[in-house]
Amino acid sequence: MTQSDRFSLESAHSPLRSRVRQSLVLVAAVAAISIGFLQMRVNAAESSVVAVVNADPISRDALGKAALQRYGSDVLDNLINRHLILQECKRRGITVTSEEVRGEIIRVAKKFGLAVDAYLQLLQEERNITPDQYSNEIIWPMLALRRLVADRVEVSQEEFNRAFLSQFGEAVKCRMIMIGDQTKANQVHAQAMADPKSFVRLAKEHSEDETSASVGGLIPPIRRYMGDSRLEETAFSLADGDVSPVIQIGDQWIFLQAVRRMPASHPSPQALPAINEQIKDRIRDEKMKDAAAELFTQLQKQANVVTILGNAEAEKSHPGVAAVINGQQISIGTVAAECIKRHGEAVLEGEINRKLLHQALRQANKTVTQADIDAEIARAAISYGYVRSNGQADTDAWMEAVLSQGDVSRELYIEDSVWPSVALKLLVEDGITVSQKDLEQGFASAFGPRAEVLAVVLSDQRTAQKVWELARDNPTDAFFGQLAEQYSIEPTSSSNFGKVPPIRQFGGQASIEKEAFSMKPGELSGIIATGDKYIILRCQGFTEPVVDDMSVVRDELERDLREKKLNIAMGLKFDQLKETAEIDNFFTVANSAARVATRPAAR
Repeated sequence: MTQSDRFSLESAHSPLRSRVRQSLVLVAAVAAISIGFLQMRVNAAESSVVAVVNADPISRDALGKAALQRYGSDVLDNLINRHLILQECKRRGITVTSEEVRGEIIRVAKKFGLAVDAYLQLLQEERNITPDQYSNEIIWPMLALRRLVADRVEVSQEEFNRAFLSQFGEAVKCRMIMIGDQTKANQVHAQAMADPKSFVRLAKEHSEDETSASVGGLIPPIRRYMGDSRLEETAFSLADGDVSPVIQIGDQWIFLQAVRRMPASHPSPQALPAINEQIKDRIRDEKMKDAAAELFTQLQKQANVVTILGNAEAEKSHPGVAAVINGQQISIGTVAAECIKRHGEAVLEGEINRKLLHQALRQANKTVTQADIDAEIARAAISYGYVRSNGQADTDAWMEAVLSQGDVSRELYIEDSVWPSVALKLLVEDGITVSQKDLEQGFASAFGPRAEVLAVVLSDQRTAQKVWELARDNPTDAFFGQLAEQYSIEPTSSSNFGKVPPIRQFGGQASIEKEAFSMKPGELSGIIATGDKYIILRCQGFTEPVVDDMSVVRDELERDLREKKLNIAMGLKFDQLKETAEIDNFFTVANSAARVATRPAAR
């Protein structure tokens, strides 16, 4: 190829190269913008604004205050406990490193046969514990307590021998009968003593331990040093086939029958060192847990802890302080930050929803009044049966019941439950009407006749066609019931030979109701396709109406229908507010940027 040819070829490709370069530059620019935008959102979560709802910001301070109201007490208790452990570690010169924490997490994950990331993800999904929370609030305190009590934990030869015998020593295979009443236990025991061969039957008929009763009283082999020494001594005192005396264990009366002796097992010499080490580790862990619990109780008793958060008088004299532990202060800001770390996403979701409702009320020129709040509390009390003898709501008893269910104050109950309900009602109540047609349909549904039918529910059309033809060719209730027992995939109709609860009108199953109320007694329906099921009905007749005159129940009916329509409208309104809102949640974005913690926070 000549120099001229090469030059011509390069010239021909130059536009393509230029476009490629431009594309690469564009991709890099887009990536930089995306990364920069993400970083801006992450930075926003660390700054004063955690979310913006329709251009209205929610500050980190507001989120902290809301989280503190709801979780401050629990979080402070945890912080106090960790501070007690940390103070004792500092006093003794003990340090738990991040590498030790990470190593313990790896060890625990391996014990469950999981990779570390998978284990941490499982904790977050199943128990709502973040990796950072797991490291700092569970693993670090546990390791610190272990280090603090390490000098108290030694495994003696006697402890090792007992543990070895409980795992590999001689055992007795037994049957057991457990009965809660002593008189009955003695009566059944007398029958077993008179005829030991009847023990299996007696266990099945009388034992109140369902697991062993189902297999004739058989229980796992009993070894020495496994649990209750009386049970073990009783088992080892029996010859094969013997029945023991009745003994009391807790609030139960039990007696045993020995089946056979099982000789001790002998691990191979190659496996013995590893087994010995496992046994020692298990004993050491158990003793360490007991010693750590004892030490922690001791630290709590000896500590001088002054809790200020939640005490109005103490808060005045100690502004900004949540607690004082042995002279060391924990600030309210620290507790609020910890509350945000643990519960920030959930609390922020509530704050966003509350802001949406405030905005909607402002736009509709409506306000939630104290009278509205009181009326809603009274309505809730009546709906849950808290009514005085004069028919009025017993709001005092209702509030007492609500507040006894957990660490919720009256103010939080109103703010989180009552106020949002009232706000939504104010937003939709003007559009709620109960028409004459609504009343007529509601009356028919609540008080009108029901269609009594037999039903077969099938999962595919071919089987439905086959069953329908069989039912048509043999038109009797008995044969239809046999078809239901054989073919129906719906448990109620299958187990009751087709009998199902009576069908009411306007109950929400239009196609089934239309067919049921168009039949006469003894008639067979067509095949009704609904969702992924195919239903065949056989009419047995109709019930008598509960009430004939709608005027008797009109007020009650109108109230119930209005309530139902109101609840539906409230749900739809809230969904609409969320769907049409412009919401930037910086906090959630920042939290999702880095989920897995590999070390605890600096101490």
